[in-house]
Amino acid sequence: MSINKILSALADDTRRAIILKLREGKINSGELAEYLGISPQALSYHLSKLKKAELIYETKYKNYIYYELNLSVLGELIVWLDSLKGDNDNED
Repeated sequence: MSINKILSALADDTRRAIILKLREGKINSGELAEYLGISPQALSYHLSKLKKAELIYETKYKNYIYYELNLSVLGELIVWLDSLKGDNDNED
């Protein structure tokens, strides 16, 4: 997991909107572009960034490509972010 790639991918509003939509379940690229109100070309750019960060993955079925969240990478990111808090159990 590359924290830099993940944080870079999540720094964009459109990519965060994609992540939030994918929380609802898998969706094909056409439906996702329509939901976001962006062109297929713009969506492709954002999906590429999210795939490189391993935050999403795609599956192909017939003529459609479906996208889903990669929950294991999100879990690893949460653990990493949580580790930044340090050990607060020893405070008075």
